Amino acid sequence: MLGMKIAVEGCCHGELDKIYETIEYLEKKEAVKVDLLLCCGDFQAVRNEGDMKCMAVPAKYRMMQTFYKYYSGEKKAPVLTIFIGGNHEASNHLQELPYGGWVAPNIYYLGYAGVVRYKGIRIGGLSGIFKSHDYRKGHHEFPPYNPETLRSVYHIRNIEVFKLKQIQMPIDIFLSHDWPRGIYHYGNTEELLRKKKFLREEVETNTLGSPAAKELLAHLQPSYWFSAHLHVKFAAVMQHPPKGNAAPRVTKFLSLDKCLPYREFLQIVDIPDRPSSSEGLEYDPEWFAVLKATNSLQSTTPHRWNPPENNGLHERWDFGASETDMMQVVEDLSGELGIPDNFSQTLPPYDPSNPRPNASPSYNTNPQTTELCAKLGLTDIYSKVGQRGDDMGRSQSRGEGEDDEENESADEPSEYPTDTSGLSSSYNPDEITIEDEWEEDEGGEEGGESKANLTSDIHTPSRMVLPEPKSVVSPSHPSLLMNLPPPSHSTPKAAPGQSEAGQEGECDGTDEVTAARTLKRSSNESSKTGNRGTTPRIKRRNQVIYQSMDDDECEG
Repeated sequence: MLGMKIAVEGCCHGELDKIYETIEYLEKKEAVKVDLLLCCGDFQAVRNEGDMKCMAVPAKYRMMQTFYKYYSGEKKAPVLTIFIGGNHEASNHLQELPYGGWVAPNIYYLGYAGVVRYKGIRIGGLSGIFKSHDYRKGHHEFPPYNPETLRSVYHIRNIEVFKLKQIQMPIDIFLSHDWPRGIYHYGNTEELLRKKKFLREEVETNTLGSPAAKELLAHLQPSYWFSAHLHVKFAAVMQHPPKGNAAPRVTKFLSLDKCLPYREFLQIVDIPDRPSSSEGLEYDPEWFAVLKATNSLQSTTPHRWNPPENNGLHERWDFGASETDMMQVVEDLSGELGIPDNFSQTLPPYDPSNPRPNASPSYNTNPQTTELCAKLGLTDIYSKVGQRGDDMGRSQSRGEGEDDEENESADEPSEYPTDTSGLSSSYNPDEITIEDEWEEDEGGEEGGESKANLTSDIHTPSRMVLPEPKSVVSPSHPSLLMNLPPPSHSTPKAAPGQSEAGQEGECDGTDEVTAARTLKRSSNESSKTGNRGTTPRIKRRNQVIYQSMDDDECEG
């Protein structure tokens, strides 16, 4: 069976030109054709100067980058691109598409949560990062944001996790920005901590990552799970406990770096395709049936909400899709599952010849969402927040100046819902950032390298050897050395015993990740004189333990 070549990219940070150039170079060098690009957040779909003010980054790092060229039509994405949101996004743009949609021709956003199909492959995703004290709220934010809502807008909500937990049919690929909590125990943990020393405490106490994503990993058990956020390449293989009489499923996890010189930000994997009704991107009937069933549960207020449970207090708690529900979705779509090419601009794009640095953030509904809601009977929740106007939406947006980069959401006790991990407390590492992360190691170890050297110095191993699957049934997590591809700009010696460990760690099976290629971008960008060297200062925000107020509930 022929397979698809899927490029997976870590944090995009608006560097679309460089990412597509890297793919084009690799296609020529390896004589392959990439079918699909998956981006794991921090996409930064910034259309103009107003959008930049809706992005939670320090003011000095608000740069237009290159997305606007694809939004304006100056350029078109050379490969179909699917992405999720992270914690550095033009949030007002993504809020226009709560159920997903095109942000530019050939560039598709999965929404707050979403599932789509491409050539028979089922791809799901969850946007944002976990933050316990916003987890139970509705999507109440509205531009212009204040320093609090500028950040809470990208925090994952339990309603999205609840929707994804209704999925019963197998998922092939899942995307999240932050990592599922505990996944670092299923790969080369020591190598991870050698690269990111400041994560040791969180790893050793098993408090790093998202408990919501951990729960979804256990429920969905996808074949592949791709993440980003921590700006490091890390691979792991997790064997799940068997469900009923079925054979245990295995998830191959990969997190990648951000798009910078000398960084492992791109990986190409071969994934078997399946017969499909379409060569293009398709809606997923089961997902849409879940959206229809859970539409009345959605909230656009900051009031806390718990999902319905089978505890005698709720008339309905199972919102899974029946075959009849899925057939109704097909009927709603007039039998056409192909996602229409119905992108349209909702704001004027950035014009380099006529800059507008004082442009204000804009609120617009999106015709794609309006059309989809009309077909399926869904609520456009962004429009609903906007209709509240001064009553709620804009009152949430009055703050003390949007450039206050240090102001974070006020810490408060977590009331972690009973449908999640069952922990009585949750550690919140989602705001771990390396200070001035856009400058971090930007020049690389060797200083700037010219783009001309890219073709001569790239090393692309024929495969990536993953660690041996570790079962969640076993509490022991022995350290395994992984034979990961070496950096493209150098070929360091393997650690003693690494080759043997790598051979023992090979993952057998017909769906093994083969012909995987790693590429780091070379650049003529030189090291900045103000760079802080190889040991950046660490900034941690909101590093506190949110103790649950309802321990009894969480133990249920």
